[in-house]
Amino acid sequence: MVSVVVPAYNEEETISDIVRVLVSIRQIEEIIVVCDGCTDDTPKLAKEAGADNVIEMPRNVGKGGAMVRGVQKAKSDVILFLDADLIGLTSDHVIGLIEPVITGRADMTVGIFEKGRVVTDFAQTIAPFLSGQRAVKRKLLEGMSDLDATRFGVEVALTRFAVTNNLKVKEVILYDMSHRMKEEKLGLVKGVASRMRMYWEIAQYMRKHH
Repeated sequence: MVSVVVPAYNEEETISDIVRVLVSIRQIEEIIVVCDGCTDDTPKLAKEAGADNVIEMPRNVGKGGAMVRGVQKAKSDVILFLDADLIGLTSDHVIGLIEPVITGRADMTVGIFEKGRVVTDFAQTIAPFLSGQRAVKRKLLEGMSDLDATRFGVEVALTRFAVTNNLKVKEVILYDMSHRMKEEKLGLVKGVASRMRMYWEIAQYMRKHH
């Protein structure tokens, strides 16, 4: 019924917990983890936790490219995208994201953090369209031509596609959930630099498609 695509870049701290939650949910047909040029134990840990397909990209191609690769391998009519750095993911969160799409009440769902951590809640309050937690009908993804080129602008691209095509989009509140910040993963200086690069790529996408 549902294929889950998890783009991951060096997320050995969190990937096992995410996959274990997904394995327990009956509506999920397959779990695909796309290791986007990983240099740590993310692929090994994903397999051990029960991922059905771990795709190891030889080099980092960016989030959009990794997501497209996962969709190409997916079998189901509904695709659930999840970030690989989530903290506090539960089966209730996952079911809340996929049920509206499975039942036809929505073409796409977008997960919004709430009551997780102040910093991640604040970021999503400012820019909810940047959420990487979303379920969508596979046939709609096939209508997007530039998903792999958008890198960190992929969430913006999905949101823009939904608005342009008048899709039914439902926001799903993900209580008590957050994710590891770039500054936590990379250290303050590298983390801030990575965040600025991400925002620059998003701005480039927005400018190009305005």
